[in-house]
Amino acid sequence: MAGPGSPLVVAALSARALAEAAAAEGRAVLALDLFGDVDTRRVAAGWWSIGDAARLQIEAGPLCDALRQARAFGATGWVAGSGFEADPTLLAAGDAVLPLVGNGAAVLRRTTRPEAFFGCLDAHGLPHPAVQWSRPADPADWLHKDSAGCGGWRVRPAAAVPPGEPLAATACWQRRAPGRPVSATFVADGRSAVVLGFNEQRVVALPGAPYAFAGIVGPLRLPAPAERVMRQALAVLVPSFGLRGLGSLDALLDGEALTLLELNPRPPASLSLYPPGGGRPGALGALGALGAHLQACGQGGLPPAPAPGGPVHGQAIVYAPRALVVDAALAAALARWPGAHDLPQPGTVLAAGDPLCSLSAGGDTAPRVHAALDRAVAQLQRLLNEPAPETCPP
Repeated sequence: MAGPGSPLVVAALSARALAEAAAAEGRAVLALDLFGDVDTRRVAAGWWSIGDAARLQIEAGPLCDALRQARAFGATGWVAGSGFEADPTLLAAGDAVLPLVGNGAAVLRRTTRPEAFFGCLDAHGLPHPAVQWSRPADPADWLHKDSAGCGGWRVRPAAAVPPGEPLAATACWQRRAPGRPVSATFVADGRSAVVLGFNEQRVVALPGAPYAFAGIVGPLRLPAPAERVMRQALAVLVPSFGLRGLGSLDALLDGEALTLLELNPRPPASLSLYPPGGGRPGALGALGALGAHLQACGQGGLPPAPAPGGPVHGQAIVYAPRALVVDAALAAALARWPGAHDLPQPGTVLAAGDPLCSLSAGGDTAPRVHAALDRAVAQLQRLLNEPAPETCPP
């Protein structure tokens, strides 16, 4: 646990949202990730690389070295975000250097095993798509999904998987289901959970990743039957897996029906939608979502459930439409761009489909926020296709 006055360490593929959440709550923060974006370094008292950005992979050696250096700076605990799903042993290795504040390797290992997650849902009669462990005879209506990935990067049409490819322990065949992707952001104490809000995810098709995560909007209201299923699922999953701290539960919403998809036992991408105060009556006060995580993991209990309603926030990931180098002109344009985050360092080399930055917007309804994000992304994409981006929008 981060002691009073000691810096909090946050580690992820991209730690910007975690670092900014810590800074917004008045905490000194040390950031560990793959990118070292401009705004990550701006709010962090220190930054270390923990892997190869080109391969999107956190590595044990750099992670443990960075945690040792952070410990020398007085850090007493660290929070893990996305990127550890592929290798839960990274959490155990890091915890041996500096105490991990959140769910450890054993929890992550169980939640990334489809038979454990879907088996728990089946035992309690909770809805999910049909899943199986052998290749479908007709793959047309099936997906191949590997929970060792994050952000939809390891979800493929079943027909795209070569016959004979072995099925990983973290993978399954999942029948396609109708609906739009939604999630619940929650904080848990190992026995029960408080829902901070419900969200709608943005998805984009990229080469090799037709269901890539492209942003999130929330909080939003779910139809009452769908909300009941989400809360019933959390009431079962939290004690079954011993979940502590922040997490998210993903689903598909089709009318009023909800189909459960995946459990993420770590601070989710929706973290930034729930800042201190949150703009809603009965929200998290000075805590914020990250503060609620630290409190729940430190035996401090759960916050009161926020009241529904209030302003809606959203963020959209902008992927490079072509191979490009972030030169000084583009870096300066992005730094001036309204609502831009995850700002790449000058000299960053991107392939087509690589994440470039993210954009944020706010409004009074989710559809209006989605529309604002769509306009902003389209405008930035136009700039990226110009030979010399030197201006920003009015």
